This record gives sequence, C-alpha cells and structure tokens, in this order.
Amino acid sequence: MAVKKIVVDAGADHAIPDLRMIGPADLKDALAKGIADFNAKPTHLLFLAIIYPILMILFARTYAGYDFLPLVFPIIAGSALLGPLAACGMYELSRRREQGLEVSWLHCFDVLRSPSILAIATIGVVLGAIFFVWMAVAQGIFWYYFGNVVPDSILGFAAQIFLTSSGWSLIIVGCGVGFLFSVLVLTIGVISIPMLLDRHIDVMTAILASVRSVQANPKTMAIWGLIVAGSLLLGAIPLFVGLAVVMPILGHATWHLYRKVVVH
Repeated sequence: MAVKKIVVDAGADHAIPDLRMIGPADLKDALAKGIADFNAKPTHLLFLAIIYPILMILFARTYAGYDFLPLVFPIIAGSALLGPLAACGMYELSRRREQGLEVSWLHCFDVLRSPSILAIATIGVVLGAIFFVWMAVAQGIFWYYFGNVVPDSILGFAAQIFLTSSGWSLIIVGCGVGFLFSVLVLTIGVISIPMLLDRHIDVMTAILASVRSVQANPKTMAIWGLIVAGSLLLGAIPLFVGLAVVMPILGHATWHLYRKVVVH
C-alpha cells in the first residue's frame, strides 16, 4: 500500500483527514480481512432474517397483481443503493474486533448508541431518497418503452423483456442509468459511514472525505464497485441465499477499505 498522502485543501476542508493512495492489492487485503471477520463472527442468520421477509413480500405482491412485476428487479437491484447503511452493523463488528473488544452479533446494534448516530441517520435519509428516485426513474423507463401494458404472467413478462427490441433497449438503458446511481452512492458512501462510526465528525465532512477518496483513487474505487456489483449478483443467483454471506463480507471488507484509505 502506498503511503503517499493526498494533500487536503486548507480552509473549509481542514477537518477532512489525510487520505492514502491505494491499489488492487489493498482491495484484495480488505476482502481477505472481511472474510476473516465474517468467519470469526458469522452473521448470515441475521441477514437471512432480514432478506427473506422482504423477498417474500415482493413475490407475494407480484403474484397478487402482475402490474407490480416490472418493479421487482429495480427494487432488488436498487437495494444495493442502501448497502452502505445496511452494513453499519458489520462496520461496528469489524471495529470492535480490530480493537480486541468482545464481539457478538448483538454488537451490530451498538451503532444506535454511536455519538454520530444523527449523522449516520442523515446519510441514511439521503440514500433512501436516492433509492426512491431510482425507483421512479426505473418505472419511467418501463413506461417509456411499454406504456401501461401490464404483464399477464411471469413468462409473459420475461418474453416481453428478452424477446423484443424494446425489452433489450429497456435493459441497456436501465442498466446504464442504474450504473450512474451506483456511482453516486459509491462516491458519497464508500467511507462516509465507517468514518462516522470511527470519528465524531459532522456528516458533510464524512461525505466530502468519501468523495475525495474516490477522486484520488478512481481506478481502484471503480474496481471496488465492480467487485461489489459482481459479488451481489453471484449472491443473488442461488435464490438470494448467497446474499446472507456476501453482504456481511462486503460490509466487513468496506471497514478495512476505509482503514486503508484514511490516515489515522
């Protein structure tokens, strides 16, 4: 890991900590440490308890009325936009393990007693707003290509999407727009919430530090974004069961990524 520090502007940005240049080797090490944290204190059952009720609600709503079907994929894909907030508990477990403190899955909820809880909640509101904007945009894209046509079955919807030129246009445009939303969330959230748990700072300082870290390490952060997206995709393939392992590991790894980027 390079130890060269990035010079931070004086004045309004004086509270932003010095940041390091990192590379792919640092991402590999962060992932390895994230896996070690997960193996030391698995939390997959906790994530299963969260993931599956949400999925059951989505699928039950879909079968109740196929007009909801076009929103299922945007909701599942868009859930990644809330990832930095959902991983708060993992950040806390990694922080405690790093400091040699007692660690149990109940410590996930220690985040609620953090001095920065209001700032964390503020970022949560921002991420939630981005998620709902994404949902509105995704719905608008579907309406643009298919109007108010309601699928009559899951197979009919699949044929509509994969066997028509409009469907493939929707996939390309939807993925492109979704990518832009993901870049936005990565930029403002990659280290902001871990920093708020680690330091008693204001929300704007944390967000600015996250933005600076991405600006300083664009290629490395782009690789990290691809790792996150690819991992979530692989985790979703086996009936979403893999997400119960993938999401905690990514959360733990993000904590170690933060520790590598920010000079302490």
